[in-house]
Amino acid sequence: MKYFLKANKLVLFTLLLLCSACSKDSNKSDQPNIILIYADDLGIGLLGHEGQKIIKTPHIDKLAQEGIRFQNAYSNMFCAPARASLLTGLHDCHQNSFQITQGNAYQKVDLNPSALKKVEGRIDSALSPIPKEQFFLGELAQSEGYKTAQFGKLEWGFSSTDKQMKRHGWDYYLGYLDHVRAHGFYPPFLFENGELKKINGNTLANCGKSGEPETAETFKERWNMEGKATYAPNIFMEGILNFIDDHKDQPFFLYFPTQLPHGPVSIPKIHPDFVNDNRLSQIEKEYASMVKLLDDNVGQIQQKLEALNLTENTIIIFTADNGHEIYYSQKGRVHKPYMNMETGARFDNYQSKFYSELGGDVFNGNGGRAGLKRSNLQGGINVPLIIKWPQKIKKGSISKRLVANYDIFSTIAEITQFSKPYQTDGRSFYNELINQPNAEAHESIVYASFDGPTLITQDGWKIRTYLQKDAFELYYLPDDFREANDLSAKYPDKLAELKKDLLQTCEGEFRNGLFSPRTDLIRLQ
Repeated sequence: MKYFLKANKLVLFTLLLLCSACSKDSNKSDQPNIILIYADDLGIGLLGHEGQKIIKTPHIDKLAQEGIRFQNAYSNMFCAPARASLLTGLHDCHQNSFQITQGNAYQKVDLNPSALKKVEGRIDSALSPIPKEQFFLGELAQSEGYKTAQFGKLEWGFSSTDKQMKRHGWDYYLGYLDHVRAHGFYPPFLFENGELKKINGNTLANCGKSGEPETAETFKERWNMEGKATYAPNIFMEGILNFIDDHKDQPFFLYFPTQLPHGPVSIPKIHPDFVNDNRLSQIEKEYASMVKLLDDNVGQIQQKLEALNLTENTIIIFTADNGHEIYYSQKGRVHKPYMNMETGARFDNYQSKFYSELGGDVFNGNGGRAGLKRSNLQGGINVPLIIKWPQKIKKGSISKRLVANYDIFSTIAEITQFSKPYQTDGRSFYNELINQPNAEAHESIVYASFDGPTLITQDGWKIRTYLQKDAFELYYLPDDFREANDLSAKYPDKLAELKKDLLQTCEGEFRNGLFSPRTDLIRLQ
């Protein structure tokens, strides 16, 4: 495996793009600010404008009302490859796929700088060198004069380093360099530009990570606030608002990979909307409050922009890393591993698929789709994508264009007028934003999963694999977004066509689109 994924000329999606400033005003004094909000495990069905009935999300809904909403947007089925695709503009079904480091590397690091450097050395030495010709998302903006910053659940794989953060183009960062530690919301320290930043009053080595499923014991542990003085999302919001204040007079690119609403569930207090909601259990009220806080954070960012008169020329991109996941399991309501609450049988994503009404998800977080995070079913990869840019985007726009998360790289490259050649599997959708004749769109997009790869076409056909059974299923999503009716027997020619396309995109081996933690994570010595 190589850190830089070399594009194969035979791969359908790989293009060598030379982005030119001549397509836009060459005067960069009007460069738009860019804020990319990356929600964590936010199922598409958790948003009000997507049909959520319990949790109100007015600030995210307002983004959709004032910008463009993509109804056919996708991301990877799992956190680490999703972030790698976002940062590089490459899909995750190549033979030499992304190098993903194991998490928990910083578990035993205290405030001793020498211990920090030792761990960072282990991580950096385990990864292949990054070629000079490789570009990353922050680097695009940085090279075009943007001040870049990242707050929250930081960067590459499950454990990252200061060296990587700087190489990827971030002038400033604050957050977790270890995604396992990010499962706790009360860190004793965070990482700030290569230094350990102590968080006074937070004393728990596991960052206050709570247990699952919900029991009397886990409830007691979760609400024992000893050693939990400061909630990390509040730290990040303070930093983000200060960053906007400090850089209001220059173009900036702010990337906000928030922890919310990834679990295990943790919130300082239940939101008033849910205190007396008898539809919800205690832990469901807490989870709903996490989604509500995410929405409030989006509102805080918008309010700051308005106060500084930055709204018109600031692009806000709101999306998520993957589909829905459930962190509020409780005996009698939702069981993990996921089980059909009527029959007691486990869902396997093949003969039996998770649906909210069968699995007990009161929120219907996947919006009626089949499956959850880690699967190649729609509930695992269909994500929200909303973009607001008052200066360019018509209010209330809705796009049916097929969009992959690896398209964001090319789109930002075009917006920032990045002029160097780069390799990508993505297609810029800039023209879609400004309501101009479309540039060439994808014929199809591809993603890996724990089940195997899947390919989705612009006209709505989907082939999904379940490699454990050597199975290939065919769906026509415009008529069957729930993936309830496998059409492979009815349309064998279409199945054969898409199977051939998928194999070519996976560079001759379907298993290049099968993710396995046992074989695909880089172990640290």
